[in-house]
Amino acid sequence: MTAQANFLAVQHFRSPAPKHAPVLLLHGFMSNGAADWPAAAWVEPLLVAGRDVIVVDLPGHGASARVENAEAARPSRIVAALADILAEAGGPVDVIGYSLGARLAWSLAAQSGDLVGKLVLGGLAPNEPFAALDFPAARRFVDEGIAPTDPLTGFVAGMVARAPDPHSLLNLAEGLAAEAFDPQREAPAKNVLFLAGTEDPMAGAVDTLEPFIPRSRTLRVPGDHMGALASEAFRREALAFL
Repeated sequence: MTAQANFLAVQHFRSPAPKHAPVLLLHGFMSNGAADWPAAAWVEPLLVAGRDVIVVDLPGHGASARVENAEAARPSRIVAALADILAEAGGPVDVIGYSLGARLAWSLAAQSGDLVGKLVLGGLAPNEPFAALDFPAARRFVDEGIAPTDPLTGFVAGMVARAPDPHSLLNLAEGLAAEAFDPQREAPAKNVLFLAGTEDPMAGAVDTLEPFIPRSRTLRVPGDHMGALASEAFRREALAFL
């Protein structure tokens, strides 16, 4: 069943015999809940294990509304909406996030206290990947095809240009950059498992986040940034940790 929680599209799946904490699944940038968390691989095993499952489409993704401007997609606003979802579930809720979802899960756990239980953070960059982007140049590329001089901006612009609504994604990225990920400013006091692909340069230094969270450890699984999440090793380690 799908409901609308603030500006997020949310699906709730109910276990026939709930006996453990629910699980919230948060997808990555340019994906959606169904794509990152296929039902057969994630939802169904969790339901069988006695866990309700909550799958969210983040702003500008899946069934959620487009992002009209950067202010609408600041992490503080997204995290507040996610906290409302956890409060409605009764908490505590375990959270698995990947890439962008992991970045938001970090802040959600740091700010939501007892609403969050365990955390699995996959593909998490230890810095803010969008903070260095030249957003006017990215928009010029999308609108006029003028290539940015900055390689990172060019890479991201080329990626979002293939999406159905590239400006919505750029607005989201700019909102994230306005409140850049800073592990020194906030850290969740939770049991945390970091998972990263062995060929993933974005999350290659994720173990540098361990000192911010005493109860944390890092495991490497096969794959690059896209392939790690799809690996059986990622799923096995995440579910075992929970």
